[in-house]
Order: sequence, then structure tokens, then C-alpha cells
Amino acid sequence: MNQVNSKRTLWAWAMYDFANSAFTTLVVTFIYGPYFIKGIATDELLGTKWWSWAISITAIIVSLLSPVLGALSDAGGYRKWIMMLSTWCCVAATFFLCFPEQGQVLSALILFVIANISFEFGTVFCNAYLPEIVSKDRIGRASGFAWALGYIGGLLALGLALLIFVLPEIEFSILGRDFYLPMFSKILGFSSEEPFYWAESGENIRATNLLVAFWFLIFSIPTFIWVKERKPEKRKFQESVSTSFKQLFYTFKELKNFRKVARFLLARLVYNDALVTIFAFGGIYAAGIIGFSFAELMILGIVLNITAGLGAFLMGFLDDSNGSQNIIQYSILFLCLACLLAIAAPIIPNWFNEISWLSPKYIFWFSAILIGFFSGPNQSASRSLMAHYTPAEKRNEFFGFYAFSGKATSFLGPLLFGWLTAIFDTQIAGIFVVLVLFILGYFLMKRV
Repeated sequence: MNQVNSKRTLWAWAMYDFANSAFTTLVVTFIYGPYFIKGIATDELLGTKWWSWAISITAIIVSLLSPVLGALSDAGGYRKWIMMLSTWCCVAATFFLCFPEQGQVLSALILFVIANISFEFGTVFCNAYLPEIVSKDRIGRASGFAWALGYIGGLLALGLALLIFVLPEIEFSILGRDFYLPMFSKILGFSSEEPFYWAESGENIRATNLLVAFWFLIFSIPTFIWVKERKPEKRKFQESVSTSFKQLFYTFKELKNFRKVARFLLARLVYNDALVTIFAFGGIYAAGIIGFSFAELMILGIVLNITAGLGAFLMGFLDDSNGSQNIIQYSILFLCLACLLAIAAPIIPNWFNEISWLSPKYIFWFSAILIGFFSGPNQSASRSLMAHYTPAEKRNEFFGFYAFSGKATSFLGPLLFGWLTAIFDTQIAGIFVVLVLFILGYFLMKRV
């Protein structure tokens, strides 16, 4: 079936970004990550280190298995089945994340690693569909549209989490009838007079994982229904596995004949490591160093999703006209500037004591907006560039290597962040790692 430039297919494919963004927004960055460090771990610095280990373990496993699964998909036509299985595993593990309580660090980390690995595998195969559903001259716009829709999904999921689980119950009347918002607060058995809070045992924060699980499950359905896949070849599964390993080894040897692909994957291996670290620890840094309250973290999540969605959508048009490589390089430069501001945010106000309104929070907000606006285009343009470079007969396999380049060393940034935080007793030291990775990634991109 021809699905190139079909509007329904494009919308269905983009809905996967809409569906899975709830996981990265609520679980990884803005709600569960900070809660794990402050509410489940017994010590904040130890919690930061353990969370960095969980991110690192995910990166190692995904980097090793993604090319293999990609080759298996190319050999046997199992792409949609692997994508569906990964999605359902992520949904199940996220659902069970609502149960570990304070002190139950190991069970929380195991469930998070399973969910995060499954999320990443699903993303690998979703990305591989891009060159099949739009023509080459529309790849940038399509990728940008999907990223923007993903950020809208993250924003809506975050808003629902606030209304249903995080905000205290608010009483109001309509036509003489009393209502309570959030409506589930009494059912779950928590309440507070604070404008934002988590209950003593954190059950309301942990319950946000239920929202993420159902959100991902429901909104991924259009992708599985309307994005078509070729039928699996009639061969035994064992034969497909054997063929996939042979093809993977051959393609790895052949990468030297695809110089642009190899150089791009090397550059992405570095600058994506910086992005992974920002997404994993941005909220944690804002709370631990800048002094963001839980309320401000939620607002930060909303603002970042809006700016990232705008950036991905607007830059998608420039992607097709100016080239994906230029968009990636410009975005890295602005992300470097954002990191410098985040590092200097606690220091700059001391230099300008006469400016009473200048505070670390104001400076960090400017840094966060830059990160939001340019991280979306960076990811979208990276996917577009890979789609342009990928041979049709090796699509899933090359996107497996694309995932490999995004994860092969992405354990390094989070690991160094946690290690330097523990050594210097401050998360500021960890942000220097992000800046160095962005700078190195920029110069490697210049060589592509």
C-alpha cells in the first residue's frame, strides 16, 4: 500500500510522538525523576547518583540491542510487532511505578529502567517509518510537525497531571451544586492546603504514572492501525535472527562506504549525550541548585514544552529550505549558550547587587527557554538528516545505528553528572559535562 504523503498516515505516525511524550515529560524529567531523588531515595545526592546509573544502564542496553533489532526487522519484517511489544512493556512498567514507596529504591529503579528501555526501542522503529510516509522534500516539515505534536502531548499530559493529581482539591459551585477539583483527590485519600504539594507518602505523585501509562496506551493506537507495514517474510524466526546478525555485521563493515552517515552518527553520539543529560537532570538541577519549588518545576515543564514545540514546528520549514545540518549546528551553539547561563545563574546576581530584581531564577528561566526552543529543532533535524542519508533497503537497520549513536555513550553524561555531583557536592559541576559535550559535538558536526 502506498502511504507516501498520505495525511492520515502522517497524522497516525505523528501520534506516536504525541503518545510517548507523556513518559519523557512526566516520568523522566519533571515529576517522577525529582520525586525519586527527594521522595524515594533516602539522600538527595545518593538519589542523583542512583538516577544517573538508571539512565546509564538504559543507554548501554539500548545502544547494544537497537542495531540488532533493526537488522532483525529488516530481515523478517517484524518492525511493527517489536514496536507494539516495546510500547506495551513501557506501559506496564510505568503503571507499576506507582507502587514503590519511600526507601524502595531498587524496585523503583528496576521498573524505571524497563520502562525507559522499552520507550527507547519503540522510538527507534517509529523513526524508521519517516522516509516511507513522506517524500524527501517534506521530511523536515514532517519530522518537525511530529516533534511539535509530541511536545503538545507532553504539555497536555502535564496539565492533566496537575489538575487531577498534584493540585489540592478546590471547591466551587455551579447552579448551587458543589464540585471539587481535582475530582480524584478524595478517592485517593490526600489533600493539602498548599497550592502545590505531594502527600506525605507521595501517593499523588506516584499516581501520575497511571496517567502516563494509559495516555501512552490509548494515543499510540492510531499509529498501529493506520501506519502500514509490509508483511513479514515467510521464514522461520531463527532464520530471521541468523540473517539479521549477518546483515548487521555486513552493514557495520559497509559504514565506511557511507562517510556522511558515519561522521554524522559520531557527532550525534556526542551532542545527543548532552541532551540526554539535560532531559534527565534539568528538573533536578532546577530544584537542587536554583531552588525551584515543585510548583515552579511544573510551570517549567509547561513552558519548555511550549517553546520546544514552537521551535520544532517553525524550524521544520527552515530544515527543508536551509538543510538539516545547518539547523543542528545553530541549535548546538544556542544550547551551549543556555548551558553557560545555567552554570552562571547562581553567580551572576552577586556581580550586580544593585539590580534587585536580578536573581538566579530569572537567569535560569532565560536559559531554560533557550534549551526548550532549540532542543526540539535539534532532535527533529537530526531525525530528518538521518532519513535523508538512509538507503531504503537498510532503513530499520540504519535507524538502529541511529539509536546506537544516540545511546552508545549516553550513559557517560549522566554517569559523569552523578559522579561529579558526588565529588564536588554540587550539581553545578555536572552541568560542565553537558557544556563540554555540546562543544565537542559542534566541531564534529562541522566535519560531516
